[in-house]
Amino acid sequence: MRVLITGHNGYIGSVMGPILQSAGHQVVGLDTYFFEDCGIGENGSKFSSIRKDVRDATQADLQGFDAVIHLAALCNDPLGDLNPDWTYEINYAASYRLAELSKKAGVRRFLYASSCSMYGAAGDEMINEEAPLRPLTPYAISKVRAEQDIGELASSDFSPVFMRNATAYGVSSRFRADVVLNNLVCWAYTTGKVRIMSDGTPWRPIVHVEDIATAFAAALTAPQGAIHNQAFNVGANEENYQVRDLAEIVRDTVPGCEIEYVGYGGPDPRSYRVDFSKLAATLTDFRPKWNARLGAQELLIAAQRVGLTLEEFQNRKYIRLSQLKHLLSAGCLDDTLRWRGTTQEAT
Repeated sequence: MRVLITGHNGYIGSVMGPILQSAGHQVVGLDTYFFEDCGIGENGSKFSSIRKDVRDATQADLQGFDAVIHLAALCNDPLGDLNPDWTYEINYAASYRLAELSKKAGVRRFLYASSCSMYGAAGDEMINEEAPLRPLTPYAISKVRAEQDIGELASSDFSPVFMRNATAYGVSSRFRADVVLNNLVCWAYTTGKVRIMSDGTPWRPIVHVEDIATAFAAALTAPQGAIHNQAFNVGANEENYQVRDLAEIVRDTVPGCEIEYVGYGGPDPRSYRVDFSKLAATLTDFRPKWNARLGAQELLIAAQRVGLTLEEFQNRKYIRLSQLKHLLSAGCLDDTLRWRGTTQEAT
């Protein structure tokens, strides 16, 4: 298939592109490159790309593609809170517009990177795709609204699919330290402390970036009737953890570290245990290869390889919010979060 990946230069996209290429797909990227100089090593993506803000994508950019994988977004709660208007414009309005343009351009399959965070304060009960949505942040609200409205575009020749990813972890050339397991390992390696910012009780389902990529690859080629206009939780039932469980795994993985509770020590209202049975039953070609313990080992090896320091871990290279604040304060971005004086062109 000929596939366009928005956000291909990001944390997930830089892993997904090569995996789709290895499966035989022709891949093109579209990215605004906010995080071009952030990460570990070279991006393994070797394909043509369009250097453009997703808000400015045109129907011509989408012409000739069999599928669009839409990853581009302000990617977590802190970024969403930076300016809720930006979150609405990029994560919701631009996503819906991209889906509209894709349909007009003849794209038949539209895979939308959604999030399990939309379940919000769900508690201890295992919840599936039919559970009530309780988004607690602008980021989660944007995902709910995008799913709802993009779903209205579904037709016999346009199949949106909503891939509700668990919290990602793992090594990527565009590495992020602001997701839970990555963050815990980085703290442990650089300080000897596994720092927990809450009381450790919230539930988090987690999934490796490679498993996210292979799940999307399976959804690309699945029969239309099996996935048309449906949501799928992306992850595995065994990979639901309380934050304190993840901390114990990290303590067991990183030599000489200990768990430290900091902050107010209160419960985080964002707590959800997720049932991933529908994905396993529908996309039978997909089987997750990773778990938290293997992921923690991979992260430790990566930290050792680059000689990660506390200063590097906490600076803008690995923290998405810090990078955007840097670009804003340096005058590289305007008040709409677009590049100043940058020509957007294909590369």
